[in-house]
Amino acid sequence: MSQQSTEPVEIDTPVGPARVQLAPAEGDRARGLVALGHGAGGGVNARDLVAVTAALAAGGWSVARVEQPYRVRGRRFPDRAPLLDEAWVSVVAAIRDRHPGPLVLGGRSSGGRVACRTATTLGAAAVVCLAFPLRPPPRRPSQPPGPSRAAELAMVTVPLLVVQGERDPFGGPADFPPGPLVVAVPGDHALRRTADVAAAVVRWLDDQGLDDQRLA
Repeated sequence: MSQQSTEPVEIDTPVGPARVQLAPAEGDRARGLVALGHGAGGGVNARDLVAVTAALAAGGWSVARVEQPYRVRGRRFPDRAPLLDEAWVSVVAAIRDRHPGPLVLGGRSSGGRVACRTATTLGAAAVVCLAFPLRPPPRRPSQPPGPSRAAELAMVTVPLLVVQGERDPFGGPADFPPGPLVVAVPGDHALRRTADVAAAVVRWLDDQGLDDQRLA
């Protein structure tokens, strides 16, 4: 992670305090703000989130990793989706004004779902999902997988990237419907090949030319 990272800051939301850790952009001027959410049972220090944060900050983006209120309260199991979305929108809106330029939303697993559901509300210019949980795997081999969450991906009307492990039990790259760009990386839902994940995100965001659009 960038050595310029600030100490975590608590921000009040309608469902309790959230916590934000900001990695300021390296260089003279930030290209924009990337807000990243965490997975359902994990936190903002997941290895793939840390690697993506460091790579984006080095590439000129300010990056905010947002810890949901249920994690701040010490709970492991997430709140219901409407509460996750409400807290996320509140936090991103609170920090948005201090970071001019395009807004990119994203996150790991459940955090990616939140980003998809709130992209229109927050006026995101792009969305990045790491290990999107397309459908819950069956609890037993004899059972079918859980219902698809493809409808959440379809809510995104701006460029959308999914970085997915080739053996992800929540859905492999070939399982995704048309629409998002799905980049396959070796591994499963944990995305342990963090250098590959970070490189895919940086390369894709560079290709979008979002900061060029701001200056046009």
